[in-house]
Amino acid sequence: MLNDLLARNQEWSKQRHAEESDYFTRLAALQAPEFFWIGCSDSRVPANVVAGLDPGEVFVHRNVANIVHSSDMNLLSALEFAVEALKVREIIVCGHYGCGGVKAATEDLPQSLADHWLEPIRRLARSYAVDLAQQPEIEARRDRLAELNVVEGVWRVCETPILQRAWRRGANLRVHGLIYGLKDGRLRDLDCSGGPGHFQKEVAE
Repeated sequence: MLNDLLARNQEWSKQRHAEESDYFTRLAALQAPEFFWIGCSDSRVPANVVAGLDPGEVFVHRNVANIVHSSDMNLLSALEFAVEALKVREIIVCGHYGCGGVKAATEDLPQSLADHWLEPIRRLARSYAVDLAQQPEIEARRDRLAELNVVEGVWRVCETPILQRAWRRGANLRVHGLIYGLKDGRLRDLDCSGGPGHFQKEVAE
């Protein structure tokens, strides 16, 4: 399997070079993405592929169920690098329907370490129990919970000292929540964006 992977890589490299001879030279010279993507580790949701972006156009952090933990130093380090060093313009928290992490969080089964990781989704399920109960089917409830998890992630990103410092100094940086459909390949805007105006309003209050 490894040999097959390496062969595929060589074929891809040759094809890219044939299509654009300076592609790798240009890519190696500079990393200047406009997007920072916080997404799920699910192998079916690669950020640059589903967003139609080339390598170099999006800086990516992925974890199980695209959860924004306030104590996740991996995510926070990537976020800080994206904001402070790469000067990204847009931050995207992207979940997806049919998420295995969301499914695991709604099952009464021991998941070992995953139990601790998925606890924020369980808290959301408890907080929005009435809203979720309006969905007649379990899959619809899980998909709604996946949406709520994205919305929660957007506001958690907005509340980080990293974003608040950036907004104080006038950075024109926005955070968006998207959800991806495995069945149709479409990204949907959940209309939960945050930006400098939101931060300034909260400070004023």
